[in-house]
This record gives sequence, C-alpha cells and structure tokens, in this order.
Amino acid sequence: MRSKVMFTCGLCLLITAGSASATSFFYAPPAPADASPPLSGEAELGFTQLKGNTNSETLIAKGRLVWLSGAFTHSLRGEARHVSEDEATSAEQYLLAARERYDIEGPHYLFGFARWEDDRFSGYDYQATLIGGYGRQVLDNEHHTLSLEAGPGYRIDSVPGDEDRRLGVAYTALDYRWRFSESASLSQELSLEGTERNLTARSLSSLTSRLNEHLALKISYEVDHNSRPPDDATARTDRITNVSLLYDW
Repeated sequence: MRSKVMFTCGLCLLITAGSASATSFFYAPPAPADASPPLSGEAELGFTQLKGNTNSETLIAKGRLVWLSGAFTHSLRGEARHVSEDEATSAEQYLLAARERYDIEGPHYLFGFARWEDDRFSGYDYQATLIGGYGRQVLDNEHHTLSLEAGPGYRIDSVPGDEDRRLGVAYTALDYRWRFSESASLSQELSLEGTERNLTARSLSSLTSRLNEHLALKISYEVDHNSRPPDDATARTDRITNVSLLYDW
C-alpha cells in the first residue's frame, strides 16, 4: 500500500491560556508547572486553499481544555481534519479524548484516558480505546523534560460488514522537550499500541520559535502507522506536515 501524505501550510491560530511552547495534543504530557492556572484552554484552526492545476482545500481544527484539582490534571481534547481535492474528499478524520493524571510522590504518576476516533479512509467505522497505567517524569529541568508511561488497555475496532473486534492493548508512550534557547524549543512525542492483530505507532515532532511575547511559529510533522489495517484502508501510514502561527496570552 502507498503512504498517504498531506501538507498544510496556512495560517493556524492557537488560542491558549499558557505558553505556546508547552502545547501538546498527544500522550505522556509533562506535569503542569507550579505557576499553571487552574483552568486553561487551547484552540487551533488552520485552512489552506490551492487553485490551479489541482484544486484542493484543507481544514484542520484542534482544541483542548485542561483544569487542575489538587494532584489531579483533567483534560479534554478534540480534533477534526478535512481535505478535498477537485471537490472530492481525500481525508476526513475526527477524534475526541479525555485524560486523567494523578501525581503521586516524587516523579511518579498514574494516568488513564479514553479516546474515540473516526477516520473515513482508515477502513474502520470507528475505534474506541480505554487505557490506564503508570508514568514517570524522568527529566525535569530548565532545558529538558522527559516523561514515560505504560499500561494495559482495551480497544473496540468497528469494521464495516464485520463484527466489532474487542482487543486487549499493551501501551507505552514518551514525551521529550528540549528548550535550547529563550525563544526556541523542540519536542518529540511517541506512542505505541500493540494488540494481537496489529501495532499502531504515532509520532509527533515539532519545532517552535517565539517571535515576540504573544506570537510563535511552529513546524510539526506527524506520522500515524497501522501495521495491519482493514482491507478497505487506503494506506497503512498517514504523514501530516503543519506550519502554524501560534498566538497565546
């Protein structure tokens, strides 16, 4: 199967109550900073239109809400992506997720999350996942943060024309961030979910450079790979490149 590639280079605005460089829509996020507000939110909107030999439109929307309660960090997130070429839809994806983190003594924490995904061209009607486990903050200093987590889970794969597949999941993930200057940072997020049928690997790499007090430029590259998708899937691997203008206050 061929890989499916999407490139988005448009104006993406990120609205957040925290630092743009700390933005994460992925897994194993680091602990909230001591000065973090009790409630924060993020929203990202991107649109690209291409006219000429090929007519295409790309719309990307992401959002997250985070609130703190003692040792608990609660978060909700959602994503939507739609791509059309010559008035025909070539990509359509939706995601909703809720995550809980409970910090225990030292660098240790417990976590749990639930996720619902609908990717029109993945070969699934939808996938619903529930995972919980243990995490550890391995690094946490001025320039580097690294958190690791792992645990068991359960997933339902709904496949058109077939019975729902109910699978046990072995999960692990990491989140690494390197602040190499006062205005620039690099982050790498990775997760693996293994079942008896397949292995799902997700990677998100991003470089953020602050332009001024409220604006930053972010370049990100995301890879989503399924080692054994359903027969109706158009590709095993999705690759998505984004160039975003971030705004925070």
